[in-house]
Amino acid sequence: MGNSVKQLAVLGSTGSIGRQTLEVVRALPHKFHIIGLAGGKNIDLLAEQIKEFKPRFVYCQDREAGSHLVNAECEFLSLEDIARQPQVDTVVMATSGSSGLRPTLAAAKAGKNVALANKESLVMAGEIIINEAKLNAAQILPIDSEHSAIWQCLRGETQPAAQLILTASGGPFCHYSPDQLNGVTTEQALKHPSWQMGRKVTIDSATLMNKGLEVIEAHWLFNMSFDSIKVLIHPQSIIHSMVEFIDGSIKAQLSYPDMRLPIQYALTYPERLPNPQFPKLDWGIINNLSFEQPDFDTFPCLKLAIEAGRKGGTYPAVVCAADEVAVELFLWQRIKFIDIANLVGQALEQHQAIAHPSLEEIMAADAWARQRVLKLASGDSSC
Repeated sequence: MGNSVKQLAVLGSTGSIGRQTLEVVRALPHKFHIIGLAGGKNIDLLAEQIKEFKPRFVYCQDREAGSHLVNAECEFLSLEDIARQPQVDTVVMATSGSSGLRPTLAAAKAGKNVALANKESLVMAGEIIINEAKLNAAQILPIDSEHSAIWQCLRGETQPAAQLILTASGGPFCHYSPDQLNGVTTEQALKHPSWQMGRKVTIDSATLMNKGLEVIEAHWLFNMSFDSIKVLIHPQSIIHSMVEFIDGSIKAQLSYPDMRLPIQYALTYPERLPNPQFPKLDWGIINNLSFEQPDFDTFPCLKLAIEAGRKGGTYPAVVCAADEVAVELFLWQRIKFIDIANLVGQALEQHQAIAHPSLEEIMAADAWARQRVLKLASGDSSC
């Protein structure tokens, strides 16, 4: 296995996680071959990636604009079709939002290794995806730094964890007052203190919505009850998460905050490989690792997401979709920062949930939540 070359499809290759995945591939060219690339609206970057990696299969959101990308060596396919291709060993799911759901499910049904950075797919349809993965011997390999940390801490243990502790930087507004939060600008919200990420994920980190979604994701990935998953604010972002065991022992995974490390771990698992590009921790300059409980009044999105996860059914799909639209509205400067939580909360209150939904019912809840938030933001509060 050590000498085998893994055939990768990178879905979301022009986004932050996708670009960092390709950095890992460049650093370890003897380990990986890119067989599929799928980008979003950045056609120019996707064209450069296709020229460099020469994939067999490609996808972009605007097929007409990307028509010149297809040639005799390069076939245009849907995200789902790339994910289920027989030649593909590992699918890197680096798309953001609900667009990752169907290709993640397709990869699970095809028995692939799924290196998963897309929170929304497991949040929206965790029960369906995990069941399909088990049925088809697919492996879900987490890329999120928090879930990768838990995965690494659990490796080698023969007994289940007693508690998972997800850490969060707290984002740029950790100790803001309500008045300060009311005046937050998009520029402020896009300046994350620890991580370089895409715009949507950066805003979710500022509201702590991302941590609520990660709690739901951890519930499905590690088969843990919501009562056994905690969140701690850790501003230094050195400890990426912790696992407590029944004897009271706690294991933590620590590293410099660099997403390429969990990406590489997912891609090379079960091996660890040296990568000279990764920064190492300098213990000579680290003099403080601090922790505090999250303030649900400051971060209502965290509370909303966890409550949606506990209720289950179509509630998690609604929280994902509502947040996606609300974040877009904030980035377009059509609503205030604090309105993100208000709109998500109203959508959840007005939703008529379905327990154990089908994929179609999940997508219907997603569509309903998007329309609901747009109406609420325009001042239409009627159901």
